Amino acid sequence: MDLFEYQARELFARHGVPVLDAHVVDDPAEVRAAAERLGGQVVVKAQVKTGGRGKAGGVKLASDPADAEDKARAILGMDIKGHTVGKVMLTPTADIQDEYYVSFLLDRAERTFLAMASAEGGMDIEEVAATRPQALARVPVDATEGVTEEKARQIAEAAGLPEETVPVLTALWEVFTAEDALLVEVNPLIRTTDGRVLALDGKVSLDTNARFRHPAHEAYETPGEGDPLEAAARAKGLNYVKLDGTVGVIGNGAGLVMSTLDVVAHHGGAPANFLDIGGGASAQVMADGLGVILSDPDVTSVLVNVFGGITACDAVADGIVQALGLVELTKPLVVRLDGNNAERGRAVLDEAAASLGPLVQRLDTMDGAAARAAEPARS
Repeated sequence: MDLFEYQARELFARHGVPVLDAHVVDDPAEVRAAAERLGGQVVVKAQVKTGGRGKAGGVKLASDPADAEDKARAILGMDIKGHTVGKVMLTPTADIQDEYYVSFLLDRAERTFLAMASAEGGMDIEEVAATRPQALARVPVDATEGVTEEKARQIAEAAGLPEETVPVLTALWEVFTAEDALLVEVNPLIRTTDGRVLALDGKVSLDTNARFRHPAHEAYETPGEGDPLEAAARAKGLNYVKLDGTVGVIGNGAGLVMSTLDVVAHHGGAPANFLDIGGGASAQVMADGLGVILSDPDVTSVLVNVFGGITACDAVADGIVQALGLVELTKPLVVRLDGNNAERGRAVLDEAAASLGPLVQRLDTMDGAAARAAEPARS
């Protein structure tokens, strides 16, 4: 989940990263008073979850409160790369002597964390990386060690940052780890003419898989943002990810579901989702899962692939039968059961075949079930 700049600033301040005072407003009539509280001369910054705000005219310097109101009126409602500006953040100006770039991120390719820093901040870091790669330091961070004062000093030296940035680097690492972030970026991190080091901008992306550890992060979610099916599934406690295909997939266990997606693709189908019901295949869980998947207009068939373990296959079958009494089935449903009590589970489905209707089909193998579920996509 990407945060707005003002939300990133709130996290920075909470963890001791030095930031400027700020006010966030969504009504131009409130801007003049906010600018007066900040000293008169302010920077008016569009709050959108995309880069390039300055180039698009979404960041403007205002000389006084009246000018700030005019600038805010021009920015609010602006379209920046498909994002409509609904809020602006006002901050005081700063006497900048130097600008730096700093970020911490998850390096998936190397399966570690990575610190990136440069003494050439305040501009597109992609341009720096492409034209002067030697100006961008990349320092791996061991997950067990983290960013100690010594490590922060190593990062600063590699990037040519002054000693004054070291405590800010450790504070940014605290933001990264304490908030379960995937990215924490400051561009620019500045040194003022009086020697202060400040985070003048901020970008934070939070790991939504860690949402259960951070109930306060719910306040950062934007209503209507993201896929509505994912939101509906999350509200029901389902582990669901929307994909681009047409074959709905339900399984128990992330590994089995991932394997099922691969087998569906092997047979010419394209998975419409990832849905892991875990160890609890109750009627309500199955009904909730089927309800979300069947509400996807792209879905042409559904594959339930369950390997009974802690949850026995007969309990899963009972759940499916009861779920179909709660959800109207409008598309083919292919079921494969294996593992604990598989024979009994198959018998439950066979006995209920008449009431379930012709749209429900049971197959014994994962390969055969995936091929059957993929048939509508191939036709």
